Amino acid sequence: MLIGYMRPNDNDQTCDIQITELRKLNCERIIAEDHSSAKKRTQLKSMMDNLKQGDIIIISKLYSLADSTRHLAELLETIEERGAYIQSIKEGINTSNRNGYQFSYIVKHLVEFQSDVISEKTKRGLRNAQKKGVTTGRPRKPDENVQRAILMYESKEHSLAEIRNETGISKSTLYRYLES
Repeated sequence: MLIGYMRPNDNDQTCDIQITELRKLNCERIIAEDHSSAKKRTQLKSMMDNLKQGDIIIISKLYSLADSTRHLAELLETIEERGAYIQSIKEGINTSNRNGYQFSYIVKHLVEFQSDVISEKTKRGLRNAQKKGVTTGRPRKPDENVQRAILMYESKEHSLAEIRNETGISKSTLYRYLES
């Protein structure tokens, strides 16, 4: 079955452009979300739950289907597991065509690549900050509060909740300072 799927976007708030494209491809069923939000996409969930082997989901562009590269990879995996396919008009993608690399395989590698890029940039930023003498990580609690918390704890007159409320030092932080 050819299933058209669409959701509003900035360039097509009423989905008029998308519905025209989907009708040209003779979709047997057209599913539309009421909103463009990434959350509560009930029509997408319903469509994914009811996919059958051989179904082809037709979209005007990948963004109509997924909100991120990771989301796209997850959807493609589910679609493949069900023996279904996607066809994206704008990008010229048709996963039912098995020549060359599978699109889902490429997307999975893009997700990993994107994650690696973010990780490497974060590590580089931390190294550069440390070279400049910038302290990274969570800021330490002011020493006077820590000392006050330790004194309160050692006096055995205050509960841990009272110590936390008075000093802002959590139980785990207090114990970490007591151990050192």
